[in-house]
Amino acid sequence: QVQLVESGGGLVQSGGSLRLSCTASGSIFSIADMGWYRQAPGKQRELVAAVTSVEIINYADSVKGRFTISRDNAKNTVYLQMNSLKPEDTAVYYCNLKRGQPFSWDYWGQGTQVTVSS
Repeated sequence: QVQLVESGGGLVQSGGSLRLSCTASGSIFSIADMGWYRQAPGKQRELVAAVTSVEIINYADSVKGRFTISRDNAKNTVYLQMNSLKPEDTAVYYCNLKRGQPFSWDYWGQGTQVTVSS
C-alpha cells in the first residue's frame, strides 16, 4: 500500500504563490506517473498537472504559464509551484500516483486546501 502525504496548502491573496508537495511511501515512486488534481465545491475533480515517470508533462489550459509541476525521485516527492494565483484556483488539491498495466496503481492523497482571496 502506498501512502501519499500532501503539504503546502493555505490561504493566499490573489496574485500570490504557493508550493505544494506530495511525498510517497515505498519504493515505486520513480516508475510511477504523478499528478495534481483539484476539486472546488460543487464541481468535479479535474486534472491540474501531471508528470510521467519519463518526465513528460502536461497542464490544464487554465494553469498553463502559472503553475509548474516537478518531481524529485530521490525524495519520492512531486511538487506543484503555483504562481499568480486567482480566486478561481481555490479548491482542495489532491496528489495522485498512477501506473497502468500490469501494475494498475492508482493512489490518492488526503488533499490539501488552497484558498485564494480576492
